[in-house]
Amino acid sequence: MGVVVSEHSDTSSRSNSPSPSKTLSDHDCEIPCEGDLLMIRRMLGTISKTLDDTQRENIFHTRCLINNKLCSLIIDGGSCTNVASTRVVEKLDLPIVSHTKPYKLQWLSAEGEVMVNKQVLINFAIGKYKDEVLCDVVPMEATHLLLGRPWQYDRHVLHDGLANTMSFAFQGRKVT
Repeated sequence: MGVVVSEHSDTSSRSNSPSPSKTLSDHDCEIPCEGDLLMIRRMLGTISKTLDDTQRENIFHTRCLINNKLCSLIIDGGSCTNVASTRVVEKLDLPIVSHTKPYKLQWLSAEGEVMVNKQVLINFAIGKYKDEVLCDVVPMEATHLLLGRPWQYDRHVLHDGLANTMSFAFQGRKVT
């Protein structure tokens, strides 16, 4: 077995342990450890494949049924809450409840902050998959129902960004 020497190695300063992080004087920046890597791994048999980037910038958008009415649905891993639009709540006359922890949202309205103080329990279906989710009610035009991190976390959802699919197990069967 041979010895691996980097281009920047100096035989006089070589040691078996990496050098500790050094702190620059009068700064909070740290210099990363220097020295040779412990191990180099060679990838054999790698077949290069062209990357299909058609889904790279797409959000996960689909349609669902709410009270047997066709509605739009977005699943967004960047959203910290599940949201139902005021439009779908009003049109389907869904019962609302007071929010347990009201808060203000800035990003949903060009008019400024929106007070989120209502919630709704939404029963929805995507094909054979039927579920219910508690959503904050907000005025938004992007979609009727937005499922964010809370829904994804509760359902252990795996997102395949390349295929733009979501998959998870629900009541003993796999849903994609």
